[in-house]
Amino acid sequence: MHHAGFAHLHIHTQYSLLDGANRIDDLIAKAVEYGMPALAITDHGNMFGAIEFYQKAQKAGIKPIIGCECYIAPGARTEKTGGAHDSAYHLILLARNNDGYKNLMRLVSIGYTEGFYYKPRIDKEALRQYSGGLAGLSACLKGEVPHKLLVGDKDGAREAALEYREILGPENFYLEIQDNGLEEQKKVNQFLSDLSEELNIPLVATSDCHYFKKSDSK
Repeated sequence: MHHAGFAHLHIHTQYSLLDGANRIDDLIAKAVEYGMPALAITDHGNMFGAIEFYQKAQKAGIKPIIGCECYIAPGARTEKTGGAHDSAYHLILLARNNDGYKNLMRLVSIGYTEGFYYKPRIDKEALRQYSGGLAGLSACLKGEVPHKLLVGDKDGAREAALEYREILGPENFYLEIQDNGLEEQKKVNQFLSDLSEELNIPLVATSDCHYFKKSDSK
């Protein structure tokens, strides 16, 4: 199977604690086998695997994209109210260059030192401050844009998408569609596709990979 031209931009490794099962060596070997040009690492709220991933990908001739699936507080990161489920949206951030890598490290650190509530959270204010060199994807059903579409708040979803585009810059925000067999996802994909046309925000397809082979699912 040759996947030249496709690169996974949403991947959880074993460093997505209690959530990801992918081992970095396996991922890179598979990317080489499939002829993939690049690969991203986007663990939940941390960058523990970044150095190992970067070094091993480079050695294998795969372009490493350092990222993180960040937790975004619905309000200010210092507001710590509500339960675990309402305390954060997800957002994929990818470093486009060295500046972006430094900003990503700053944001992840802020998540732990200032915004921690169930999870290491940042907020839009922090993102605004450290947005240089970063690209964003709207994430899974727990992302702000997809979540609002799912609950029928199309205006809220539109506002959120425009705000992320404004913070990250017009070229650097993407609406993320996934094909994971979930009914809600199919519904949201259609909404995201419409929103993409309406707002002229490009779509990107990801797999939100948490495990390696189909047989690993359980």
